[in-house]
Formats: sequence, C-alpha cells, structure tokens
Amino acid sequence: MERSEAGLQLWASVRDRTAVCPTCGTATARVHGRYLRQLTDTPVAGQPTRILLRVRRFICANTACAVRTFVEQVNGLTRRRVRSTDGLLRMLTAIALALAGRAGTRLAAVLGVLTSRSSLLRLVRALPDPPQRLVAVLGVDDFAIKRGHHYGTVLIDCETGQVIDLLVGRDAAPLASWLAAHPTPQVICRDRASAYAEAARTSAPDAVQVADRFHLWANLATAVERCVARHKACLHEPAANTPAEQQPPSLTETPEPSGAMAQRRREHHKLVHDLIAQGAGLRQIARHLGWGRHTVQRYARATTWHEMVVGQKPRPSRLDHSSPTFSAVSARDASTRSPCTARSPPRASPAATASCGRSWNSTAPHPT
Repeated sequence: MERSEAGLQLWASVRDRTAVCPTCGTATARVHGRYLRQLTDTPVAGQPTRILLRVRRFICANTACAVRTFVEQVNGLTRRRVRSTDGLLRMLTAIALALAGRAGTRLAAVLGVLTSRSSLLRLVRALPDPPQRLVAVLGVDDFAIKRGHHYGTVLIDCETGQVIDLLVGRDAAPLASWLAAHPTPQVICRDRASAYAEAARTSAPDAVQVADRFHLWANLATAVERCVARHKACLHEPAANTPAEQQPPSLTETPEPSGAMAQRRREHHKLVHDLIAQGAGLRQIARHLGWGRHTVQRYARATTWHEMVVGQKPRPSRLDHSSPTFSAVSARDASTRSPCTARSPPRASPAATASCGRSWNSTAPHPT
C-alpha cells in the first residue's frame, strides 16, 4: 500500500492457480500472459483509492471453445471492461437513483469520488426494470414534453403511486397498443379526453372507466365560472322593493370587465363568430388569423365574450390597504375646497417667485 497526494494505492494479485473460462466453463492453468489492471475503489476516510491488480490471461483448454484466451475475474471486485470495483459501482448507483445527475455528482465529489452526471445516468439506465405486478387501477394522464409542441402519456399504478410506463403522444393508438400487450386492469382512471376513452373501449372493454378527482373538480369549477359569466346580467338588477343600502351582498352590481384585455377579448370574440357565420371552419379561421386551433375553438365555444375574461382578476397593488384612506382624504379635500379654488390654483406674486428662485439656486447642488 502506498499513500500519496493523489490518494491511496493498493497493490494486489490473484492467488488462485487456475481459472474458469466464462464461455465454456472449462478450468485451465495455462497462462498466456500477465498485465497490471487499475481499478478505482470506494474512498477510504474521504481519500480516493486505487487498486493496482495484477491479473493473468489464460488459454482455454477446450479446443472447441469459441474463445482462445480470457482474463481472470475476481468475484465481487472486477468486471469485464470496467475500471471500477463493484463496491464503487453500487455506491454510485445508489447516489444516482436518489439524486440523479448534477446533484449526485456534487455529493460524490464530497465523498471523494470524481464522476460526471452522464456516468451516473448511464448507471441508472443499465439497471434492469423492476418486476411488474398486476395493475388493478390504472391511471392515465397526459404530460408536456415541450409545452405547446410535444406531449406524452403517463401510466400510473393508482394503488402504489408508481409510474408504470411513458408513452409517446396522447392519442388513442399508443394507449390501445399498451393495453393490448398487458393484462386488462379492472379500473381505468383517466381524464375526459376522447382519445383515452376510445383506447379503453377498444382494448379494455371490460374495464370500468372513471374520472379522477382532480379533473372532476377542475371541470366543475370551469363550468360554474362559465355559467356565472354567461348569466352575469341577471345579477345586475336589484330587487324592486329593496333599498340599495339593504341589498344582500349577492345582489350587488358587478362591474363590467374593462381595460385593454377586455377590449381585445370582445373584438376577437366578435371576429371569430362573424367568420363562423360566413361559413368558415375552425382550422380555416386559425390559418387566416395566425392563431392556434385551440384558441379559436375556445372563442367559438364561448356564447358571450365575458366567458373569455373568466379568471382574469385585477392584480393586487401595494396601495390596496391604503385606498380607503386615500378616498377619505380626497373626499374631504373636495368638500372643503371653495368653488374659486377648485376652478384655478392660486398664483404667487412675482416677488415671491423671484425669492424662491434665489433660495433654490443657493441651496441646490450644481450638476457635474
């Protein structure tokens, strides 16, 4: 053993006189040659460790074997064409599974192992797939690989919460192929996409299709908001015999959406519906206006332009908590101001203006 600035170096050799051919399993003692093999091992006390192992190349005694020579391997220490010990590979694999690439590289450097994120990811990819159990409740949902461009489908075991598989695209064909190649689940929990429903009916007709809780709440909230926006005019008329001061909060008048965004939504809604009235299709309108097809579809489905402003709430300001004070001061000043003062501001005399100018010139810093 040697110790240097680079770390620890251990010299070792194999003591067995014979070796077994990995191809045919024949034991042999005929040595073809020897060479020095360098292996990186797990750090000792935070110091990098390297094993300099002298190995032998043997000649296979079986003349019918496809391999003429082979190098002896030490079980639990060496592997063919690998410059790291099994212990170091197990440690790096555990780090890669827990922290993935960049974070795993930083932790390995602290422990005394220099590696790259690509090496850690290769260790994860080299692991065998875990054994799959029969999925009783299959969760199906889409995810964005690149939002607005590429999407995929994720399959989840709802009982364990583990991801089963990732499919390319969110059409019916990939999911139908996957269901046809695997045992049919009892329940398929999905969103309201028609493609997933078609795939489930085609490849798993006996499975019960249900909607997950998140999409149920999301669809309900969207439907309620659109309904309220469509019937907003019904809430503007107060009761005939109820004074304005005694009106319940639910009957108070809601302000009409205003601003540049509301104006654009109004114009876009009218433009889309005018083109539809002329007989144009949604794809034709999208190409003509340079919009996305889903954007044109939302405008086409909206009965009124108010539905397109649902969820557009005014942004909070830092002065919101002081707005009552500002309103009270403004109202007080307006009530105490005289008519003459309100019409024109008071003018200072020329002498006072000259005096103020001399005073400012004497105190203000000159620009440099």
